[in-house]
Amino acid sequence: MISGGWVCALHVRTAGLAGAALGSDEEEIVYLAYVVIDVLTNQVIGQREYAVRPTRRPSEELQTGQPLEIVVQQFDEFIRSLQVDPHSPLFRLVTDGQPPLRQCLHPEACSKEINLPTYYARFHDLRKEYVRAYTLRAVAPRTQAPPPPPPDHPATLQDMLEYLGITPYTGENFYAGEATDMASVIQRIISDGFRLELPETIDLILETGICSKDDEIDGNCIVRARGLPWQSSDQDIAKFFRGLNVAKGGVALCLSPQGRRNGEALVRFVSQEHRDMALKRHKHHIGPRYIEVYRASGEDFLSVAGGATCEAAAFLSRGAQVIVRMRGLPYDATPQQVLDFFSSGDDPVQVLDGLEGVLFVRRPDGRATGDAFVLFPKEEDAPKALSRHRKLIGARYIELFRSTTAEVQQVLNRSLETRTSTASTPSTASAPAEGLLPVTLVPQHVITSGTAKDCVRLRGLPYEAQVEHILTFLDEFAKNIVVQGVHMVYNAQVSKISLNVQLNYRTTV
Repeated sequence: MISGGWVCALHVRTAGLAGAALGSDEEEIVYLAYVVIDVLTNQVIGQREYAVRPTRRPSEELQTGQPLEIVVQQFDEFIRSLQVDPHSPLFRLVTDGQPPLRQCLHPEACSKEINLPTYYARFHDLRKEYVRAYTLRAVAPRTQAPPPPPPDHPATLQDMLEYLGITPYTGENFYAGEATDMASVIQRIISDGFRLELPETIDLILETGICSKDDEIDGNCIVRARGLPWQSSDQDIAKFFRGLNVAKGGVALCLSPQGRRNGEALVRFVSQEHRDMALKRHKHHIGPRYIEVYRASGEDFLSVAGGATCEAAAFLSRGAQVIVRMRGLPYDATPQQVLDFFSSGDDPVQVLDGLEGVLFVRRPDGRATGDAFVLFPKEEDAPKALSRHRKLIGARYIELFRSTTAEVQQVLNRSLETRTSTASTPSTASAPAEGLLPVTLVPQHVITSGTAKDCVRLRGLPYEAQVEHILTFLDEFAKNIVVQGVHMVYNAQVSKISLNVQLNYRTTV
């Protein structure tokens, strides 16, 4: 610190993995320990430890303590009792690595809808501060003999203790030992003259932004998330990755060939370090659904989020905080009807820039598609606007969805590509996506003929359903399907999947 202040060593334990894997198994927090140090005197002025009661595990041994929300409140009251202002920039948390806050506390608080005090959004990583102080030679430890070269990247807290010649905690309270050892390292760094001045921050709000196809994207900062609920917005995906800093405009929802969301998104982070932590959330959950997280490339992100139309850039540059997609509009709907749709009723909401805040999506020949994008100036406008879901314009009910800049870009890019492409004979089906089983097109009358009892039919599928979605839905029964036994039945219309699928089984189900 520049002059005085306080730092607080924070130690987090979960019911699962520890160390670098802390939080990667999505286990809940069961223990928190705090040690508060006055920087000016370099003395410990208070410490607390709390048992945290998880909500998902029924075992009796983990039912001690208080819920996380109560523990957070209790520490806040404790720190104020020490005459310390926790919201002052002179008060900062210190953790042993990134996972305690980024992978544990923030994700769990978000999933439980707990509002953490603002000081949990800034912290010092003790390992990075140690490297700055000693490996980068900002200071030298006070020893009689010349010290050995410090490790470039300390693997454990024990590495730091050994290098600095600090005796580890040997008391009876095993759980408090790590927080105590952290405090010892912090005090040594302070006494050696190193100042903790550059805290890391945790972004709690996703900033919107426009991406051009000409932008340079670091391919080491991108992930692909699969299995998302179809109604997920960019804000929902940012919440799934809470604790990690997503780049401005860094969430791009992917669309199917039919223009509907396909349950995938590409996410761009501010650094490779955050991308690597995001990969450890593979098979973490949004509600009951687990989400798959894989590496992706900068080209993947640009293909989805990169804009190529002046129309999209002009529309999105108006500075809206909220974008809503409308579906099912009458083909002759006007911008004024859209304004009236949102400004009427008990809870009116105003569209940003009036008529200029409405953008209709049109076919290559200029005809309306029934879709439009609408801009709103404030985040508080989102629930008001979406509350009109399935209300009427004329005789038609209108579907409303929270949208993103990337979705606007994709829809308009496809419209531009279609308008400028040479007309060609449409095919009845596209090639299967990479990694999926090949789709065999079999005439419907052939599939449905006969009296075989080793087949079932699925009806009511989403239009964007793929073979992998069928196999996931069937779960353990999918192993009984014969090779190429999933037959996607198509209508005569181009690229329209009929709402049924025939499955040939090895055994009767």
